[in-house]
Amino acid sequence: MDIRAVKEYLGQDWLSVQERIASALESDISLLNSTNASILSQSGKQLRPMLALMFARACTGKATDAGIRYAAAAELLHNATLLHDDVADGSELRRGKPTVMSLMGPSVSVLVGDYWLVKAMELILQDSDTDTTAIRIFSKTLSDLAEGEMLQLQKAQSGDTDEKDYLRIIYNKTASLFEAACVSAAISAGVSEDVVKAARDYAVALGLAFQIKDDILDYSGTESVGKPLGVDILEQKITLPLLGALNNVSGQKQAEVRGMVKDIVGRPELRDDIVSFVKENGGLEYAKARLEEYVNEAVHALDILPDSREKECLVELARYTAIRDK
Repeated sequence: MDIRAVKEYLGQDWLSVQERIASALESDISLLNSTNASILSQSGKQLRPMLALMFARACTGKATDAGIRYAAAAELLHNATLLHDDVADGSELRRGKPTVMSLMGPSVSVLVGDYWLVKAMELILQDSDTDTTAIRIFSKTLSDLAEGEMLQLQKAQSGDTDEKDYLRIIYNKTASLFEAACVSAAISAGVSEDVVKAARDYAVALGLAFQIKDDILDYSGTESVGKPLGVDILEQKITLPLLGALNNVSGQKQAEVRGMVKDIVGRPELRDDIVSFVKENGGLEYAKARLEEYVNEAVHALDILPDSREKECLVELARYTAIRDK
């Protein structure tokens, strides 16, 4: 899928989102401005605002001012979480470039992340007379993100992650923000509860699929992913490819591999053994099958929407999740 072509199709709505983001981040502190500019220059796919605009337009044919603000807020919030995650994970690279944390230290990364977070909430609250629904949606996402990060840290220490734990972690850390972007977009369009539910179902399934694909790429991708390979297992994160492989071996072997994950901090050379274990025991195939299930769920959720180019793009974005290589 040509992401650039989708952004061009969104036209002035897309430009308005970018203008809202840039305007929200303006400061008279030169260091903050230069740091913000550097982050913006390395923006990724910006899927969350893209999804928000597409869903709003798929509902009513246009994006309202509120819908544009919510789309911009979703991107600001996403980047705020990345700035914080880089500190929590000690990440040196993001999208193939040095992180703010690695260049300027953890304090700056946390402070800039806080700034982006506040600016996201200001955009949501810009209309004092607005319904509080949107702020409740995004507030829930902030809570989900924090709980997901803490659960992931807890499970990294205990080494007993199962698939239920994994799905909760990736819902909280990834799918919840997809959900906030699409549901707030639907609400801004003034649609029925059935369509709001469709927005939620689509976004959650898509968000889960998106993270599963990231976790597959951590075992099978290339450096084009924008981060070193095998990072998850080095951080003791047990993701779906490893869980799938564990399902196919004896209890004794499961215990042995989980023990390797617990020991990997002091023995990073174990990474290659774990990657080989995943590939040799059907882990990637299992994760790919689950990925396809969620992609199909996302596509099916769109049945309620009228036919339009925007609906086609939402379907294409879901399909793109399964085939992307970074």
